[in-house]
Amino acid sequence: MSIKIIAQSELRSRSLGAIPQGVLEKARHIVEDIRAGGKEAAVTYAQKFDQLGDRPLLVTKEERKDALDQLKPSDRQVLESAAGRIRTFAEAHRAALQDFEITEPLSGARMGVRHQPVDCAGCYAPGGRYPLVSSILMTVIPAKVAGVKEVVLATPNATPLMLAAAEIAGADAVLRIGGAQAIASLAFGISGNSHSDMIVGPGNQWVTAAKQIISAERGIDMLAGPSELLIIADDSAPPDLIAADLLAQAEHDVEAIPLVICTSQALAEKVQTEVDAQLNALPEPNRSTARAALENGGVVISDSPDDAVRLANDIAPEHLEIMTENPEALASRCRNFGGLFIGSHAAEVFGDYGIGPNHTLPTSGVAKFSAGLSVAHFLRAQTYIACDQPVGGEIVDQTVKLARMEGLEGHAQAALRRRGAQL
Repeated sequence: MSIKIIAQSELRSRSLGAIPQGVLEKARHIVEDIRAGGKEAAVTYAQKFDQLGDRPLLVTKEERKDALDQLKPSDRQVLESAAGRIRTFAEAHRAALQDFEITEPLSGARMGVRHQPVDCAGCYAPGGRYPLVSSILMTVIPAKVAGVKEVVLATPNATPLMLAAAEIAGADAVLRIGGAQAIASLAFGISGNSHSDMIVGPGNQWVTAAKQIISAERGIDMLAGPSELLIIADDSAPPDLIAADLLAQAEHDVEAIPLVICTSQALAEKVQTEVDAQLNALPEPNRSTARAALENGGVVISDSPDDAVRLANDIAPEHLEIMTENPEALASRCRNFGGLFIGSHAAEVFGDYGIGPNHTLPTSGVAKFSAGLSVAHFLRAQTYIACDQPVGGEIVDQTVKLARMEGLEGHAQAALRRRGAQL
């Protein structure tokens, strides 16, 4: 069998593995080279690692527009439809993040929160075997919806299709560069672009290493590990759909982690049979990739749906599918996940390709304390205090007492000078 039945003890939360020290050191060297050398250093690395050749690092607006104009109408329609759904979801999320203001009764002070976008965001779309146009839509669109004035995309795979996607998403600039050198270029600003205050997007270990290094100076979305899918299924779930979703996850990468928790031995065995049949129908190199990834996952048999939920909450997977007779009831008890897919019709691949929510999600158990990429990553919830008149005496007295409890007399004096002061 291509996917094995494993014990519950093997199904444990995975922590993000440490980046190899050699990779971290080389990535740091690249980051510091580009910090010091700017565009010239970035071009050197792009020529060495990204096949830049004699092409300019910065893609011209004309080239991006031509790529969109020359796109097949059917491909353009698909990209624009996906972009529209992603944008609609992001706009709804943005609308839910409300500014507010309240008045403190003792002091009369006004205070509140306002959501301000960062000035510049850097988005990364990886290279590799496949043109990941969806990563462009998923990173650029939320930034633009958040109100970011300048959104710079970096990708080593600046094909016409990728450039067309960047144009549809609304990227303000596109750089032909990948890996750690791309993250450094976004962080420090080259080719006339501003430095990026927030850098987002998936990538390999070089990208992850550079994001970790740069996170002391710039915001990042997350440090992502291998992609994960966990399915909770009972006997009402179609085995062919379970297998199809496991294989869709497995063909991502040889390090992907496809898992399913079944509530019966019979279902587990049916899933194994289906996985074998569907795996053999995949073309190469997808079949070999999926076969390798299946070794990372497995089928677990649980005692009950409640037991399955407990296991899922412990793992906190990137993607969690629920294929049970009453999926909503089970979903309400699931707390830790990157993205939740409720019901057998809710395929995880719909999330991958733009049904609405973002597909850039936390992995390796990080979903226990963080969430996937959204407009919120590009916004700062800034608090403010406004005093239109002298602050009431009780607030001053309490401030003075608290300051003196901490031994900070200067703080106390700053408060006392506001008592009834006419400024």
